[in-house]
Amino acid sequence: MEMEKDSREIGIGYRHKKLKTSFKLGLHALLTTCSKEEFCKSFPRFTQAEQERLHRLYIKVIVSLHQNIEDEFEILCEETKVGNILDIVEELVEEQTLDPLYPDKSNFKDVAQVLSTIKKNEIQNLATMLEKTEAENQVLRSRVELLRKQVQDFSGASNALEKM
Repeated sequence: MEMEKDSREIGIGYRHKKLKTSFKLGLHALLTTCSKEEFCKSFPRFTQAEQERLHRLYIKVIVSLHQNIEDEFEILCEETKVGNILDIVEELVEEQTLDPLYPDKSNFKDVAQVLSTIKKNEIQNLATMLEKTEAENQVLRSRVELLRKQVQDFSGASNALEKM
């Protein structure tokens, strides 16, 4: 129930903002700089001045890498229109939560079962219609055959009358 309430209170753009925030947090966790002391321990043979210059360069690289990755992510989001797509998703979720006839949860097994039953019934109906049509065709064939016999009998009788 709380999730439903939250989804109704979420405005357009919320999911896009949440995606960007999550991406930035994940990126930050991946590219978090280590302390200067830890960094310097990695280069024990360098002088302190060299270690400081390397650490400053390392910080610049990490900051630049952060910015480049964030920029590429923004470009990708714009090219694929992620914001528009997520807005549509939000609208659909809102419509579904406002629709009292929309089921809360879709059970795909139930849906598959219903579709299977519908298709089986449809096949059965078509088979019944086919049998009925075949029976009607058989009746029509019998009538045609009877008429042919009657025509032959009639023509035989007319030939007999002509001979007389």
